[in-house]
Amino acid sequence: MSAQQLADETEQTKELLPAFSYIRVSTLEQAERDGDPEGYSIPAQRAANERKAASIGAVIVEEFVDRGESARSANRPDLQRMLIAARDAKPTYVIVHKVDRLARNRVDDVEINLALRKAGATLVSATENIDQTPSGMLLHGIMSTIAEFYSRNLATEVVKGMNQKALTGGTPNKAPLGYRNAGVLSPEGREVRTVIVDPERAPLISWAFEAYASGKWTLLKLADELEARGLTSLPTPRRSARPIPRGHLHQILTNPYYKGVVVWNGAEYPDGRHTRLVTPEVWQQVQDVLASHAVGEKQRDHPHYLKSTVFCGSCGSRLIITNSKNRYGTIYPYFVCLGRHQKTTSCTQKAILIARVEELVEGEYLSVQIPQEMRARIEASILDDLAASRLDAERQQADLERQRTRLTNERTKLLQAHYAGAIPLDLLKSEQDRIGQQLTAVEARLRTTAAHFDEMARNLARALDLLGNCHDAYQRATDRERRLFNQALFTHIYVEEDGVTVDLAKPFDGLLDHASNGPNDGPSPSVAAPAGAAERAYMAAHLRKRNMNKPAPRDAGLKEAHLVPPAGFEPATHGLGNRCSIP
Repeated sequence: MSAQQLADETEQTKELLPAFSYIRVSTLEQAERDGDPEGYSIPAQRAANERKAASIGAVIVEEFVDRGESARSANRPDLQRMLIAARDAKPTYVIVHKVDRLARNRVDDVEINLALRKAGATLVSATENIDQTPSGMLLHGIMSTIAEFYSRNLATEVVKGMNQKALTGGTPNKAPLGYRNAGVLSPEGREVRTVIVDPERAPLISWAFEAYASGKWTLLKLADELEARGLTSLPTPRRSARPIPRGHLHQILTNPYYKGVVVWNGAEYPDGRHTRLVTPEVWQQVQDVLASHAVGEKQRDHPHYLKSTVFCGSCGSRLIITNSKNRYGTIYPYFVCLGRHQKTTSCTQKAILIARVEELVEGEYLSVQIPQEMRARIEASILDDLAASRLDAERQQADLERQRTRLTNERTKLLQAHYAGAIPLDLLKSEQDRIGQQLTAVEARLRTTAAHFDEMARNLARALDLLGNCHDAYQRATDRERRLFNQALFTHIYVEEDGVTVDLAKPFDGLLDHASNGPNDGPSPSVAAPAGAAERAYMAAHLRKRNMNKPAPRDAGLKEAHLVPPAGFEPATHGLGNRCSIP
């Protein structure tokens, strides 16, 4: 290039007017892809602005880009930076791809244009003929108004679409942990946004609900266990996967989405199309446990497999663990009555060594163990009852189906009335809660009545196997397994210094009732056969255990069950009151 040509080009460059280029995309997806059919990607806007600058004899001296920012607000980082830079640099032009890239409401449009005029800059659109002439200013006002209308109308249509999606069971917002928002191809070949189960996290979420529903976990312990099992949040471009904190875990356990309910704008839509990770019954059990822990969760300072199962045999209070140390430093662990310890009862029962309580509970398993010769008698009696229950179950199921249909129709009419403006949101929520609770109860009863009776018979055989060999199994069990044994067989173990009495859990209370009362039940030949010596000894011992004067639990109050004297084979002798028992 000659010296003259270089001088001419330098002179031409000096004559070019300075301009700022402003670019905006609404979503990060637009910012990250190279092309867009609407011309709204960053490269497309940059090229259009550069062509416009060349056509008006300007050169772009600085570029400002807002990535993933909405034009409904003027509080965008690079827009504000451009307005500040314009006051200092005094560019001749500010070039945008379209007016709606700068603002989508009339108020912001006026304020931004006033700021540019004050800086001595002229707004130029790469695709619209706006300038300082009357016709150009009219077109600018029209395009700004159209942009505002488009923004407001789009928001209205989006909300309408979201409401319709929720009404049909779809998920209008981001799916919670345990699910993923994904695109699937429809039969017509179009991509449809839907929710799928996260195969890595969903099983852990389901386990968390089951575990917490048992009442044996605190939120802190459960969060630690989930972290140990590998549950983390979903990673994002800006943040890596992290363990779930206790506060987020509480949100998970109270989110009805996991039981199949979509919540949108304060209303519940119970027929979600997504796969539920927990049954409504387990979800409700979790809410009950959370409510019972509302005042805080207490950590166990002295864990033991008998805690929460053993109670004072004198006053019915829970037994707690305390450690006593003698002058030589030897520690002796005791079970102590909580009522006496806190002086909330007049109980006088002394502390009992934990080793003694363990020995008494282990011996109790011999009392509930069923002799082998009684097994066939009990099993035959219960199978007869199951056969009769089939007919009752079929009738109950028909009634429950009608109840479910009525409640479902009532819920649908309620939502329709809400959308018609006839029912306010607070009344809708209270009515939905009422109907939801009733439906949960109906669904639970339906599953119970629809239970497979063959499976019930197999479960009966397994339960009888356990009762037939429970003492030996308990002796060989670990501490964790012993806790499960005690929780499965007993609801309460009442401890005194010389022995224990128990309240049996279901179904073992029914099985042992058959063992005790079977020979006198009547019509079944398999039941009415004479009892052998081992059976008679077992029944007498079992009845003595059942009819001992056990204390009422601390929260029992005055109930009829505690006011009626127990009796064995004969009515209670007059004058003995509730001290009567079988000799």
